[in-house]
Amino acid sequence: MSIRIAGVNLPDKQVKYALTAIYGLGTSLSGKICESLNIDPAKRISSLDDAELEALRNEISSGKYLVEGDLRSTVSRAIKRLKDINCYRGIRHRRGLPLRGQRTRCNARTRKGPNRGAVGKKK
Repeated sequence: MSIRIAGVNLPDKQVKYALTAIYGLGTSLSGKICESLNIDPAKRISSLDDAELEALRNEISSGKYLVEGDLRSTVSRAIKRLKDINCYRGIRHRRGLPLRGQRTRCNARTRKGPNRGAVGKKK
């Protein structure tokens, strides 16, 4: 039986690390959530009882935290705004290049995609 919170199936790990499967929750924030609900962060997610799981669901869906779909749409709106106003960062997003000052002469393969070889001269 997999535990589902915020539309995500959580892996059977310690609560602190299992909650990081939810987009928008990292280890720091999941630790604070556990602390506020008096749940041991080292306890495995499968060993939580129904009351603790319900408390976790309520806490995450309460609106205090921006997670999953809401956060994704907020981020995509912010990127779209940068593209629309034609600022430097927006142009870099549009071209698929690094936008925080990294060099592109070598490296930057994550943003630029797989290397395309140089076109040779035909004989």
